[in-house]
Amino acid sequence: MLVGAGGNITVQIGDEGVLLVDTGRRGTTEDVLKAIRTVTDKPIRIIVNTSVDVDHTGGNQPLARIGRWLGGNAPGNFGLTVPGARVIAHERALFRMKDLPIGAQPTETFTTDKELFFNGEAIQLIHVPAATSDSSLIVFFRRSDVVSSGDVFTTTAYPVVDRERGGSVQGVVDALNRIIDITIPKDHEEGGTYVVPGHGRLCDEADVVEYRDMLTIIRDRVRAHVSRPSLDYDGRFGTADALLESIR
Repeated sequence: MLVGAGGNITVQIGDEGVLLVDTGRRGTTEDVLKAIRTVTDKPIRIIVNTSVDVDHTGGNQPLARIGRWLGGNAPGNFGLTVPGARVIAHERALFRMKDLPIGAQPTETFTTDKELFFNGEAIQLIHVPAATSDSSLIVFFRRSDVVSSGDVFTTTAYPVVDRERGGSVQGVVDALNRIIDITIPKDHEEGGTYVVPGHGRLCDEADVVEYRDMLTIIRDRVRAHVSRPSLDYDGRFGTADALLESIR
């Protein structure tokens, strides 16, 4: 888990190379690569984007360019092949990123969920529709027992629900419940499956449950016309104006 380049980055390392979940914001690639190289000199093979937000995709172009797929060019959309690492995202992400330089766009997309087997591990790319946007993904590393949540779950702020891009508060709640279905605590509801949030510290299932409960409580208070429905959470997560507007 790499922190400090924008959105958190999950790094999977094995005999076949490096897989990244998200690439941070623009201008941080040198630091991200330096951090990876303290652990391995294997090439970057696959990049997965959990959203289209620039703090999660800003390093796509430079990191994909220095990477390389096994055996040559990577498979791409429309039967094409592309140099460098594979960049995988939901098809709605490609639509949202169509005005970016070609090298910053996903090279490979899918419509529902996608499965990979890389570095001896089964990896599930799970589309959570209508969450923070219509292209939100969570990534489950089954052998490592790690979930990369993207921005449907953070420890530092309320979720940013982009309604213009198909997001909804109920979709975020559904995505959090999906993560809770996957995660299993070790003892006394602590430990067990690791959850890498979009921003903030490393977490487990109990943290996701707390965040889901907070969001559900605020949603229900808004619907019940309770004044200041987020008051007891604002000290931790900041201003809730945008969240409250997305619920109304």
